[in-house]
Amino acid sequence: METKRKIVIDDEEFEVTLSNNEGVWKVLVDGHEFSVKTDGGVGRKVVRKRKESRKSVKSGVVSSPIPGKIVSLSVGNGDSVLEGDVVMILEAMKMQNEIQAPISGKITQMSCEPGDSIEANSPLLIIEPESTE
Repeated sequence: METKRKIVIDDEEFEVTLSNNEGVWKVLVDGHEFSVKTDGGVGRKVVRKRKESRKSVKSGVVSSPIPGKIVSLSVGNGDSVLEGDVVMILEAMKMQNEIQAPISGKITQMSCEPGDSIEANSPLLIIEPESTE
């Protein structure tokens, strides 16, 4: 007995034709036939639960991921930034790292200046989120 199903593989949807012959499934996808053997019984249905998506709330606190030295600041107190904008350059282990704004908004507090040596996880500046009105 043949059945048609829609399946999703790596977020791509396919319409397939399935038929079972003595424990071996024949799967027809876009004109290509595949033989599929399973370790379970015929007709066994596996249901995979989707992970619930949670909207992560991003903080407006920009912290240093590693110890280093502030090379330059691209923003000042009161400036508006967009999520992903480079707000400063941090030098660590002889590498210059771009520190980006995690959210869009307005800079409300600066806790560093160029030339400052900072510790890991030190808060460097605070961004007040844009109002969603």
